[in-house]
This record gives sequence, structure tokens and C-alpha cells, in this order.
Amino acid sequence: MLSRLLIPLAVTMGLAPDIADAADRPVVVELFTSQGCSSCPPANAYLNDLARERHDVLPLAFHVTYWDRLGWKDPFSLPVATDRQARYGSRFGDGSYTPEIVVDGLNSHVGSYRDEIGSAIDRAKAGATTATAVKVSRKNDQLLVEIGAGNGRGRVLLVGFDHYHKTAIRRGENGGRTFEELNVVRSVRPLADWHGVPLDLTEQAPEGEDAAVLVEAPDGRIVGAGRL
Repeated sequence: MLSRLLIPLAVTMGLAPDIADAADRPVVVELFTSQGCSSCPPANAYLNDLARERHDVLPLAFHVTYWDRLGWKDPFSLPVATDRQARYGSRFGDGSYTPEIVVDGLNSHVGSYRDEIGSAIDRAKAGATTATAVKVSRKNDQLLVEIGAGNGRGRVLLVGFDHYHKTAIRRGENGGRTFEELNVVRSVRPLADWHGVPLDLTEQAPEGEDAAVLVEAPDGRIVGAGRL
């Protein structure tokens, strides 16, 4: 059964940035999930497959908080994940539910519908709007983030994530199961607003083993992405 919780939240819409020449970027695939949700394991497995097999995709697992009161507190749940999903739910008009996958900020899907999501990834890859190139590198304990010139505007987000976790679930709908999860988001924070001119940022590395930088247009679409 699809697990749903409606969370109305207003979202600020704005003009979309124009297409600009930029390096190829990965299609961003966001899974909203919870260890307490019995319908989520197939979606988790799909995201794991994307992480292992698709170098042209940036899969990120956002663990939401609203399942935490229902028998098992997900150790990776984040309020920022719940808030991010709620903004998508308000924009798409379908509320918040698990498992949900959002492709490039463009459209949402039941997270276990592999064929449907695969087609959405192909469409996003073929028609992706890339307003700017993004480069992320590491120097000691700091990240160097380079956002190129382009047309439009957007918000620059830094996402920290872990490569792999194995968790024994002791209670709730998945009690007695063991989950293996890849690309688990541990932190999200805004870095800057981008207005078409190059940005060079030096930031402390986020919580998480790896890092990705997203440029998000005012209407929520992803228009730039890069990772370490």
C-alpha cells in the first residue's frame, strides 16, 4: 500500500532560467523514503541500483521524519528532507507520500515504478535545462565549489551524503528486516543565490562522506548539478 501524508506548503514560483551552454550534468533523482515504511524497500533497491549502475544519474535518498512516530525512528530522517518533499508536494499537487521519487525537480513518481521512472530519467536527460556548469572539489577539509556563468538564477544547495549504510530494523512495519541503503542524505544547506555570474565558494565539508551541489531554479527545477 502506498503510504501518504498530505502536507500543504506554499512554494514560491518564479521565472525559469534560460538554457545556457554548460557541461553535461547528471540527472538528479531524489527518493523520499523511510525505514519505517513497509512499501519503501523496492524503491530503496531501485535507488541502490541507480547508484551502482548509472554514472549519468545522481541518486539521493532523503529520509523523511513523519514515519518516526509510528514504531521505528529512522536514524537518518531529517526535517529538511520532510520540508523539501512538502514543497514538491505543494507544487505537484499530490501531497507527500513514501516512497516518492522526483526526477530533476520536474515530476514525481511512485518510487518503485521502475519503468515509469526510467522513462522520466531518459526524458530529463534528453531535454535537461542546464543553466550553468557546477564543479566540486576538495582541499583538505574544505570544498571548493565553482558555479559557472549562464542565464537565469537559482539557489545553490550543498548536499552531504553517505555511500552505504546497513541497518537492522527492530520495530515498526519493517521490524526484523535488515536494510542496505546507498547515497543516504545526511545534510542539506543553502550556500548562495546564483544570478548568472560565476561564483567561487569555499565551504566546510558537510556532514556525510560525499558531497553534491545542486542549482535549483525558482520553480524547483534542477538546472545545475555536480558532485565530488
